[in-house]
Amino acid sequence: MLRSFALLAVSALALAACNDQASTGGGARDQIRVVGSSTVYPFTQLVAEQFVNKNPGMKAPVIESTGTGGGMKLFCAGVGAQHPDIVNASRPMKASEYATCKANGAADVIEAQVGIDGIAFAEAKNGPRIALTTADIYKALAANPGGKPNAAKTWKDVNSALPAIPIQVYGPPSTSGTRDALAELILAKGCEETDAGAKALDSDAFDKRCKAVREDGAYVDAGENDNLIVQKLQANPNALGIFGYSYLEENANKLEGAPINGVAPTYDTIAGGSYPGARPLFIYVKKAHLDAIPGLRQFLAEYAASWGKDGPLVKRGLIAAPDAVLAHSAELLSNATPLDPSTLK
Repeated sequence: MLRSFALLAVSALALAACNDQASTGGGARDQIRVVGSSTVYPFTQLVAEQFVNKNPGMKAPVIESTGTGGGMKLFCAGVGAQHPDIVNASRPMKASEYATCKANGAADVIEAQVGIDGIAFAEAKNGPRIALTTADIYKALAANPGGKPNAAKTWKDVNSALPAIPIQVYGPPSTSGTRDALAELILAKGCEETDAGAKALDSDAFDKRCKAVREDGAYVDAGENDNLIVQKLQANPNALGIFGYSYLEENANKLEGAPINGVAPTYDTIAGGSYPGARPLFIYVKKAHLDAIPGLRQFLAEYAASWGKDGPLVKRGLIAAPDAVLAHSAELLSNATPLDPSTLK
């Protein structure tokens, strides 16, 4: 039997939010809803499976792979039964996204880093074995390298040591946190290495020159389904793909990681920070939903119990964050401590 969303809430904020929601026809919900990053999706899905196994009376959480940006829009649209409880994120929440959350009554958001990932460049086992630098990737994939439209057609056009095969890279869409991380960790670095004037640009000009991805067919938006990229690489062995490290590890019998700056994407290089594409992974939770959605606190406790070095999430492909980081994240979830918005960019 469904219980009233409003009656389950124990905090004044949650009670007010759920009453408002009920008055607009939002109804009640008796299962957890998660949206967001395709990279974090398989880890949250595994936690959901464990949660259901340990709590047979609970409904299975609904988990949607929408991309980090798309997930943030859904998450920050408000509080109450028709809005998600958690958003998976392969990058930190942006200050602009938090402002939307706050404007819609969802200011109390808990941030927890669940682990580390790497933006892996990969090719098929029978691919050309390309080794790249951040400068190579910038010159190949940026829309306006050096401030001019990208005219490079082959990898040899960007670096004479690379093969003369067409540049074709399958990667995530603009709504993806992986795409944001590609821009921040790889393209921006390559831009600064090759363009002496880049650092003097204002933020808008820098983004246009250094972070924008070309749209002429060399970079192919493959959507939020990373498994589709794996399939495309097998069909086109001269192409490269971009996705989270866990998908490379999961498909190690089909794919080979492409080194960046001489460092291959492996568990140890990403965990140790030597791989250029290493990045933190997060979940964000609405504090107002903690006691209003049945099982949400238990679900978060299951997450925290699963992300350690010897835990099931690492076996699924997650790279464990340092112990101190994970202990801090577990404490934030347990105490329901909202993030400090002044730390967001």
